[in-house]
Amino acid sequence: MVNDTTNDLQAIKTVNDLIKDIKVAMFTTISTDNKIISRPMQTQEVEFDGNLWFLTMKDTEKYDEIISNPTINLAYAGKSYVSISGTAEFIEDAAKKKEYWNPIFDKMLDTTYDDPNVVLIRVDADSAEYWDSGNTVKSVKTFVKKLTNKDTEKDRKEINDTVDFK
Repeated sequence: MVNDTTNDLQAIKTVNDLIKDIKVAMFTTISTDNKIISRPMQTQEVEFDGNLWFLTMKDTEKYDEIISNPTINLAYAGKSYVSISGTAEFIEDAAKKKEYWNPIFDKMLDTTYDDPNVVLIRVDADSAEYWDSGNTVKSVKTFVKKLTNKDTEKDRKEINDTVDFK
């Protein structure tokens, strides 16, 4: 019997392998008036260990949304599709900001990493779902079956594995 720690490590490795080459995630928050808002954000190049890192500014709606409700979702699309649910937290760490900073951010954000308005977002992943798109026909077939309520547990398992991190 495999213990939960081994399962968790395998789940984290699987998600890491699926998202490591995808630079941008759709970062979804819930607005203060309860609307779902998504925007593209660059994931920092750090191996996924159950946490993901992003940079943002404090004077944004995204910042206010996370303060109000830290529950978020990240969607990655590439050779596979990955949806990660978790909790966002702001981290003030000058060394990490400098480490994760990219000169492109100077122009994009019109500032530097040491600006006190720049803040890190650490997303603690709770769960992830992924669809391996290696077999597109099978993926489309499974989605059609879901819409007609004719899918089986076996069909879902082949396409959609859910991993929990907590």
